[in-house]
Amino acid sequence: MQNLKDKVVVVVGGTSGIGLAVVQAASALGASVYAAGRTQENIDKAKSQCQGNVNFCIADTHDEASLKVLFAAAGEIDYLVSAATGADRTIAPFTEQSAEQFSAAFQKFWGYTNVVRNGEPFVTANGSITLVSGTPARKYKPGMSSLSCTGGAVEAFIKALSVEIAPKRINGVSPGLIDTAMWDAMGEEKQQKLADMTAHIPMGRAGRPEEVAQGVIFAMTNSYTTGTIVDVEGGTLLS
Repeated sequence: MQNLKDKVVVVVGGTSGIGLAVVQAASALGASVYAAGRTQENIDKAKSQCQGNVNFCIADTHDEASLKVLFAAAGEIDYLVSAATGADRTIAPFTEQSAEQFSAAFQKFWGYTNVVRNGEPFVTANGSITLVSGTPARKYKPGMSSLSCTGGAVEAFIKALSVEIAPKRINGVSPGLIDTAMWDAMGEEKQQKLADMTAHIPMGRAGRPEEVAQGVIFAMTNSYTTGTIVDVEGGTLLS
């Protein structure tokens, strides 16, 4: 991984999970990082886990005014990353979901469009945008149609924009099942359940946020990569 000294990195959704791991990785490589989260509580938690030049801001992917403030504060952006979910997702067969439940999953997609629409003008000509997708975009399971359709929209958006915004680049990183706080509701059974859920894949375990962050660093910095989805999923798509 390259030295990011003198580079400006903005991570929307950068106060927890994969986004926080990207903030930590970019900061460790010498970047000046702007990490945005939706609440002061998340920001306070993240501050204790970060070192280096990290600036924390409150911003929501569904609040364009807050995004405008964030991007204006950062100024010229070398690498813009969005890892914010910003959606309520219902796991159930399509015909058992209401229209409202199904469409709610697409709030992730609409949030990403807000980030790109407002952030792209600040990205330098040789800079990049990286969005976090997920294996449901190409790994289809019963009850997960809303997640698959949302992920498919995100990945199509990335490819479509790659030809529009060139020479600026846009890529995606698609993680598999990653051990983050979103699974903490499982309580003491969390680790066993994650192990059971990933026992069938080639790597035989859940991924770690820092492993996905390595994929994000590659996608955002490789100067000959655009319109590409980098899979960091332990072989989930093969199983």
